Formats: sequence, structure tokens, C-alpha cells
Amino acid sequence: MKVTMFSNFLNHHQSPFCDEMYKQLKENFTFVSTIQIPDSFIQMGYPDCSNYVYNLNAYLDDSHYQKALELGLDSDIVITGSAPEEFIEERIRLNKHTFRYSERLLKKGDWQLFLPRVLYGLLKIHARYRFKNIYMLCSSAYLANDLTKVFAYPKKMFKWGYFTSVKEMDIQLLISQKPVERLNILWTARFIKLKHPELAIQLAYELKKKGYNFNLQMIGTGELVDSTRKLIEELDLQNYVTIAGNMPNSEVCQYMKNANVFLFTSDRHEGWGAVLNEAMSNGCAVVASDAIGAVPFLIEHQKNGMIYKSESLKSILQQTEKLFLNKSLREELGTNAYKTLKNVWSPENAAKNFLRLANSKLHGEKLMIDRGPCSVASITRTSSLY
Repeated sequence: MKVTMFSNFLNHHQSPFCDEMYKQLKENFTFVSTIQIPDSFIQMGYPDCSNYVYNLNAYLDDSHYQKALELGLDSDIVITGSAPEEFIEERIRLNKHTFRYSERLLKKGDWQLFLPRVLYGLLKIHARYRFKNIYMLCSSAYLANDLTKVFAYPKKMFKWGYFTSVKEMDIQLLISQKPVERLNILWTARFIKLKHPELAIQLAYELKKKGYNFNLQMIGTGELVDSTRKLIEELDLQNYVTIAGNMPNSEVCQYMKNANVFLFTSDRHEGWGAVLNEAMSNGCAVVASDAIGAVPFLIEHQKNGMIYKSESLKSILQQTEKLFLNKSLREELGTNAYKTLKNVWSPENAAKNFLRLANSKLHGEKLMIDRGPCSVASITRTSSLY
């Protein structure tokens, strides 16, 4: 089976899955990068993956571009994300098996459907081919909600996401080494509006008022750093909250290993949120917003994490307090979080499941994957999450 994956550029959130695909298929797997990684991403700490053995840089010259076009047409299976339609136009016309992948499309709200440009785009790209051999890999639990509104991909949507590396570790030992007296809370993201750093500070203030002993570490930079520091001072939280700038991913993961609780406070504009994968795979007890794309796929409430109502201080406080008051629950969630990422949402399992699904489509066979990557994606209702 020859499989080609198209996207704008290869990054560290995609490469673990691609590494596994290459292990399985060798030279029959290619990742096509359609643009050079922007300098802004390098500055944010993204590694340059352009020289990976399976990566084809279509932007380099005409010969690379023509090779990418050939792969788009001749491959048995194509996966396409943020890439120009020209690489798959002829393939679609010939009804060859093609998988799109995407985060949610209506991040701002369903009202976007009333914008002619948005509706036309959804119909042209997604609904028009609803009866062809085109499928959707949903890199958000809410993408199926969006696509169902335009009758796209009937019974052809599957759970997907980003698959970060999961290191083998003694999870019980790691959990036992986390702090007990003064709990560590971790928040890591860009300091921008959709990430809601202010909610983490407001939570810290409420926890302080209740007399809890903790330290909140915030990692990252962004336009809201100064206003966040000002809020810390106004609420007299200097002895409870510290802000660090950007740091290498390896250092962030070390903070995660030492954290009891990980806060993920983004709103519905967060398409997936790969930091959730990383926090869970490092044994954190996560408290996460129900609006984040990855949350309904990765977290089972009170089994491997806690889910709160997005942007609600009351809700995030309730869920966090449960972890402060119950050490065994905290440790159970951290342990189960690691097992979920190691056994179900790992790059290895994603590649295995995808190849099973792709093979079933090529041979006209029915396949039902029970859970995790490539299981059926259906409408997500937040009220049923917790």
C-alpha cells in the first residue's frame, strides 16, 4: 500500500505518527510539505523537520512539485490537511480513496453558516463530494457537529487528532514522586485571549482564599503576559504564582512530570490542543475546558481527567477542589491519563488503526474500530461529558 500525506509543513505534532507510518510502509510512505516552515514557528520553538527521510519538499523546485502531483494521483491512499486542492483534484475526479483531516471549522460559532463565503466553502470542499470515496479524520471532537450541518461525509467521519510521543516509564513511580504538601499546578500556553490565562489566576485567588497550599507555574509568552502579571499583583498572588517564558519542550515535559494538576483553560477556538496529550502522557491530573477539541476524545470525566464548563470560574474551581481534597483520585487520574495516551492515543496505535481502516476501504470491507483513533466520530454534546 502506498500512502501519501499532504500538509503545509511537517511539524513535531505530526512527525510521531509519520515515523510510525514509515516504519510500517518504508518508501511507500511520503509526507509532502507544500511550504517551508515559517521563521515565526522556528522562533516559537518548532523544530525544522524538512530533512526527514520521508518528507518531500514540494516547494523547492518544479521536479519536487511534479513528484508531489504524481503522488497525489498514484498513491493508493492520500491523507490531506492544510494543502492546496490541486494535489488531489484529479484524484477526486477518479474517485480514489482520500482522507481529509481537519480541526473544527466553525470555531467562532454556528452563525458563521450565515456568511455566504463560509457556507460556499463548506459546500464546495466538503459537501459536494459526500458520495465519493472521501472520508474525514476529525482532529476535533466538534468537527462532526460542524460538518453534519452541511450534510457532509455521511457515516464517513472518524476520530483523529495529533499524536505526540509517549515515553515508556514507571508511571506508579512517577506518581509517587509528585509533591504532597504543597501541590504544583501547571499552565502552559501562549498568553493570548483564547487561552484564558486570567482564568488560571482567578482560580489561584479562589484557592488561596480557601487556604490551599499550592504553587501555580505558568509557562509561555504572549500579548497578555503584562496584564497577567498585573492581575497577580492586584490579587496579591506573588507567593503562589510564577511566570516563566518560553522553554524547550523537554523542559516543559519535566515540569509536567513534577505537576500534580495541569490546567487547560482554552475556549472553543482551540482546535485540538496537543499540550493535553503531553500533560496526560506525563501523569498529570488534568482539569480541562469542555470546549477544547481534544477533550471529549481523550478525557473520560473523573476516570482519567476532570472536565469543566468552558470559561466558568465556578466550574473549574469545583473540579480542581476535588483533586486538592482527594489524593487517591488525583493519583488515579494521573495514572489512567498516562495509560490512555500509551495504550490508545499513541502514534503507534494511530498508525495501526489507520492502516486497518485504509485497507478496509480499498477492499470494500466493513471495519469497526471500538475506541481511539479511527473509531467513528459522531456529534459531541458537552452536557454529556461530565
